[in-house]
Amino acid sequence: MQPTYSFIVPVFNEEATLVELYRRLSAVMDSMDGTVELVLVDDGSHDRSLTIMRDLRERDRRVCYLSFARNFGHQIAVTAGLNFVRGQAIVVLDADLQDPPELIPELADKWRRGYDVVYAQRVQRHQEGWFKRLTAYVFYRLLRQLADVEMPTDTGDFCLMDRRVVDALNAMPERNRYIRGLRSWLGFRQIAIPFERDSRFAGEVKYTFRKSLALAIDGLVSFSKVPLRISTYVGLFAAVVAIVMAILVLYWRFVSPVSPLTGFATIAVAIFFLGAVQLFSIGILGEYIGRIYEEVKNRPVYILGEVSGFDGMTARQGTTLNTSKDPVIDARRRLL
Repeated sequence: MQPTYSFIVPVFNEEATLVELYRRLSAVMDSMDGTVELVLVDDGSHDRSLTIMRDLRERDRRVCYLSFARNFGHQIAVTAGLNFVRGQAIVVLDADLQDPPELIPELADKWRRGYDVVYAQRVQRHQEGWFKRLTAYVFYRLLRQLADVEMPTDTGDFCLMDRRVVDALNAMPERNRYIRGLRSWLGFRQIAIPFERDSRFAGEVKYTFRKSLALAIDGLVSFSKVPLRISTYVGLFAAVVAIVMAILVLYWRFVSPVSPLTGFATIAVAIFFLGAVQLFSIGILGEYIGRIYEEVKNRPVYILGEVSGFDGMTARQGTTLNTSKDPVIDARRRLL
């Protein structure tokens, strides 16, 4: 039977939270007005997360799971879940219980009222340091100003999407995926629901500063050409400064009896300035070229090591998925 709702939860080393996550999600699933499937995506965990997921599958047939052959990242784990879900309304939430499962019925209510995307918008972050709150605040507002599409602020991947939105997401072949940005780019009828983000239930924070920075760069580069324009503007500014300095040097050399620009320090400052401009521009250009390089290689977005709960089949080792084709059909053919 095709479920009405599908819940996607990416999992990476969450053995300390999975049992409590299932307990709270199970209560929500029992209260929903339709059938529900819970899709857990193991992103190459090194702890007992996959074992717990197998146990949950044995206890509750509503639980399905995918397991990657290695760690591919949070956004790719969400992508895999989107490729496999069968529901008409799809909810994405994190496994650390910072996204409260009890908010899902409110998301579903907005969906039944005709909204295609219902995203949760953070109004407060509990037990997060001032530095993380500040950088998140600055990033979301900077991205909103620079992006080519309207980006809601203070939103993550916690949302509900209609089936047609998910089908459109699955049709996008790009590999450097910023799901919340793609969700905004698609359009459709969207609405926000404010909520207070809870502190992590247990375990360690998985999104370190380095990973958060990489995700922020992916979001900025994927949805804005402004960084390229900035490098152009900086180069033009350096060229104007160079022309002005050349005129001043000629003036001081042939007209003024005394030149204020003398010595090694002035030359060194000018060289370092121009070198910094060049490296800055090359770095920005490299970010875009690197993404072109990833796209043209056309490797599978992820590799599955184990699948359970889809069409009553269990995947063979080494199952792959390439989203440049029809992702769901391609994956299920491989399972068969």
